Amino acid sequence: MNMHADVLFVNAHILSMDKRVPFATALAVRNGRILAMGRDDDLANLKGPHTQVIDVRGRSLLPGFTDSHIHLVAWALQRQRVDLWGVRSLTEALARVQAHAKKTPGKEWVRGGGWDASLWPDLDGQWPTAAHLDAVVPDRPVVLDSKDLHSLWVNSRALRLAGITAQTPDPPGGVIVRDPRTGEPTGILKETARDLVFRLMPPETEETWVRALREGLPALWAEGITAVHVLNDTPTMRNFRVLQRLRETGDLKLRALLYLPAARLDDAIRLGLRSGFGDDRLRIGGVKFFADGTLGSRTAAMLAPFLDDEENTGVWVTDPEELYESVRRASEAGLAVAVHAIGDRANREVMNIFQHIGEEHPERPRPALPHRIEHVQLLHPDDVARVAQLGLVASMQPIHATQDMELARASWGETRSRFAYAWRSVQRAGARLVFGSDAPVEQPSVLAGLHAALTRRRDDGTPGEDGWIPQERMCLRPALHAYTLAPAIVEGSAAWRGSLHPGKVADLIVLSDNLVSVTWEDPMRILDMHVVMTMFNGEIVYTSEE
Repeated sequence: MNMHADVLFVNAHILSMDKRVPFATALAVRNGRILAMGRDDDLANLKGPHTQVIDVRGRSLLPGFTDSHIHLVAWALQRQRVDLWGVRSLTEALARVQAHAKKTPGKEWVRGGGWDASLWPDLDGQWPTAAHLDAVVPDRPVVLDSKDLHSLWVNSRALRLAGITAQTPDPPGGVIVRDPRTGEPTGILKETARDLVFRLMPPETEETWVRALREGLPALWAEGITAVHVLNDTPTMRNFRVLQRLRETGDLKLRALLYLPAARLDDAIRLGLRSGFGDDRLRIGGVKFFADGTLGSRTAAMLAPFLDDEENTGVWVTDPEELYESVRRASEAGLAVAVHAIGDRANREVMNIFQHIGEEHPERPRPALPHRIEHVQLLHPDDVARVAQLGLVASMQPIHATQDMELARASWGETRSRFAYAWRSVQRAGARLVFGSDAPVEQPSVLAGLHAALTRRRDDGTPGEDGWIPQERMCLRPALHAYTLAPAIVEGSAAWRGSLHPGKVADLIVLSDNLVSVTWEDPMRILDMHVVMTMFNGEIVYTSEE
């Protein structure tokens, strides 16, 4: 029988993430699966007349990455709108908005996002306003998501269309930011207050969503991403619709675990959906809930007030009693729950909910997939070990720490921040740890995430050689595990993906250098590396020119 490989990688530094294959320099692929692994000489007999032989030249070959927290279609759409990610001033942001408006036909809404006002020195610590936007686009609505997706910056035209005035009450779980002198809305809407504008926006077509994601997939492959956990979906099930469409046409060259929105919990229970349902391309993860807001929007639920906002202890996006009841119903229906929790109070309350549910009915079966907390951004010291004790997954985003460190210092202070973004402490306590980007909040760059996890420094070296809270710096192997095998374990697919081993799917990547050597010499150099090849299911879907 002909057992020649379709593709044979040789002269590789293979990081298998599988203890059964501690060392290998060659890997053979056949029919979308890993056929064999070993030394170059061991696999030489698998080379046939039609085998594609790829010399990796000593660079690292490893499993495809999983982004375990991404807002997939939102990220794809954001790539086509006003991009304010990383913009360093209000002046630059307004220039981008104005330029985009000039290219947008007629009276279409100007949409975009990614702004972070804490980076803008020309605002002197204040929020941007509708008046700022009015100066560049006065004649049609402008709607701009903040980088954390929990605040909305709109112009006066959008406020008028939504009927938002000084007399408009804050909706439950939301805040209309107002001028302290006049009570008039300033143009910033937080949490559920954003819905006052969202509900008026012109509907997008499903074709728009499909086209955006189809065009965005190569950008994910360029980052070495072959799988994603989509947290969460819209009430219209935008992500689920798009992923199904691409799967039907054979274009879904990505493995997706999807979490349904809280608004669809009743529908999911009525349909009898359960966590893990699906196939090797698209599966149901569970249901996503929000406990609180974010640090950037000053809506994270806190045990003590923000240092720079002494009357503010955050916002409960979902009332704790309501959240308890929803988590209980979902769990009893076989649906795993993912809960967004940023502040120390939110994380404590969410863990209390999971603990109470487990203690009340210990005899009841649990969902096939584990419950998880998304972000786990700030913990009280007493709660660090509870994540593991309760069997919860800590779904965290390393890049948030380096992006947010100055804001965390100002808002939480050094003492509370000791257990901010505490990946190493959570992992050492025994919790299952998975890493993601939270795109479009951040860019979906796994190498940037690895750099942040290992150094806790920004790309310019800030805040110094030891990094911010150096006790939480991770070693390479555990950090890679959180981007590869750990997500597969969490989603129940580790038997066939997540590491490199004969029989598993050939989802793999080649990096531009030897990752272990680079990390040993200077982990800052990880930012100089890039993905040179991505293979999905045995097909090379991305290569870069060097």
